[in-house]
Amino acid sequence: MTKRIGVLTGGGDCPGLNPAIKGLVLGAAYGGKTPMEVIGLRDGWRSLVQEDLAAAGPARGPFFQQGEHWRVLTPMEVDPWDTQGGTNLGSSRTNPYSKKKPQYEQVIRNVEAMKLDALVAIGGEDTLGVAAKLSAAGVPVIGIPKTIDRDLPGTEYTLGFETALQVITDEVDRIRTTAGSHSRTFVIETMGRHAGHLALQGGIAGGAAVSLIPECPFNLARVVRLLVERKLKGGARYSIVIISEGAYPDDREGPFSSGALRDTGFEHVALGGIGEWMTVQLEKATDWDVRCVTLSHLQRGGAPVAYDRRVGRMFGHAAADLVRQGMSARMVSFQDGKVTHVPVEVALDGLALVNVDKEYDKKRYNGRRSGII
Repeated sequence: MTKRIGVLTGGGDCPGLNPAIKGLVLGAAYGGKTPMEVIGLRDGWRSLVQEDLAAAGPARGPFFQQGEHWRVLTPMEVDPWDTQGGTNLGSSRTNPYSKKKPQYEQVIRNVEAMKLDALVAIGGEDTLGVAAKLSAAGVPVIGIPKTIDRDLPGTEYTLGFETALQVITDEVDRIRTTAGSHSRTFVIETMGRHAGHLALQGGIAGGAAVSLIPECPFNLARVVRLLVERKLKGGARYSIVIISEGAYPDDREGPFSSGALRDTGFEHVALGGIGEWMTVQLEKATDWDVRCVTLSHLQRGGAPVAYDRRVGRMFGHAAADLVRQGMSARMVSFQDGKVTHVPVEVALDGLALVNVDKEYDKKRYNGRRSGII
């Protein structure tokens, strides 16, 4: 009997999801002696909490219509997907294990009714957390790591990071031209709730004067001093400060937040505002023209760069291989330059943060200047 794989994408969208789906479909169709069928599930876990999902039948066209929640994915349909950003299956913040409205039993019923031999979940900490719980309940699950923050343990790469980093680099390049023309200082706020990989690597790639990250609370007076020295002693016409949304000064207990719940299913408090705060502080401490740019969801958008296309497809192929081998409760992983796999629970074992001692200059608030670590 042909094996049937369900695939969904959960949480925030990012470039690299569609290449992973394509890799899974091609790996299922051509990666072994017996082809496997791939079922695309709409809007993440939201699809699997629907009543009578199997009885409703598949979508009747290449795009989901109202009330349609799944369809068979073919190699021809997904052929152009690796060039496209976001997720063509859609995503949501639905949490089947929500304390307010637990729906995990409905998910298990739907997996059985759809006769799915395995479920491939592509996502970050929240999505893979649900996958791990379902696995413990007996659902065969394979995870694929995705997050532009690159903060999942158990893997050295997560889909979306390189594309987001390229967006930051491109935007910093553009801002540097206007900053230089008008002798301005720009503060650029990036994503990064707990991990500062985007801000740090974006600062290195974009040539920022200062990069501030959540892992190292900063001293405002030192930041001002570094920028003043750069301008008065170094003769710099302008400066770029990159700051992660989760960064905060050392006289404060935690990051800036609106206090609102952004992702109601997983109850994450919305962060933001540190860029504007830093802009005001720099204006108070100097007589400079300081501007703030918050990149926000620009970092998630656009077509995936070559690296995310390649790794996405490799991750998809690997997930198909794991299903074909009858494995479960595993997460595809990239380690030591090759694709492998680890227990899916590993993705929930804390966060993969910036190694401040090895990667960060705590005195100059930037990437370390030593070439050999």
